[in-house]
Amino acid sequence: MIVRSFPDRLELITQPDHARLARAIMDHCVPLANEPRREAILLAVLEHDSGWAGPDAAPTVNPATGSMCDFINAPAGVRQAVWTRSVAALEAHPWAAALVAQHALTVYDRFRSESEWTPFFDRMETARAALLRLAGLPLDRLVADYVFVRLADLISLAFCSGSIDEQRFGPFTVRSEGTRVVVAPDVFGGTAIPFSIEASVIPNRRFETDDELRHSLRSASTVILRGDAAGQG
Repeated sequence: MIVRSFPDRLELITQPDHARLARAIMDHCVPLANEPRREAILLAVLEHDSGWAGPDAAPTVNPATGSMCDFINAPAGVRQAVWTRSVAALEAHPWAAALVAQHALTVYDRFRSESEWTPFFDRMETARAALLRLAGLPLDRLVADYVFVRLADLISLAFCSGSIDEQRFGPFTVRSEGTRVVVAPDVFGGTAIPFSIEASVIPNRRFETDDELRHSLRSASTVILRGDAAGQG
């Protein structure tokens, strides 16, 4: 779950909804238009967070703080299991599945030196190698295609999280300016891409138990968040 925190409320966006937004935005990515594996790349963007559906439907509380566990601070075991499910869900589409495995390896690379993450990296690398054999394409081609997956993820996350921190990947920078996400260099052909996403709204307070949090989520109101993505340079 992506959690936008305000003094009086939390706005909650599911990871699969974030991924659907990423896919919708990348429909307008000009450099992707003529890529030979465009559909597989877009499928990976759409499904890269499908493994979060279960945890997002049954969120948990950090007992030390009473705050909701989001996609960043969920227990390591939860985060690791997500990617096994996400990759397995795409087993009929080896290139898309390999891109999702590459995404898992990329976003958690900072944990390489931690022993509790070693089996995770071993599993993802083994899965990626098997998927590359099925697809009949080399790792360097996967890495090149993956740039579009990560770019889509960063654009959507910049808006959904509300973060003002600039993010960099490959030749791209992504930053949020209010309701606009700015991407440099421009990948949208000089056009601003409007979008919207639904968020659930619950009170911002301490939760004593998981059940208390889940009851609050079942009673949540909803809000439509609107913005756009535009290129620069």
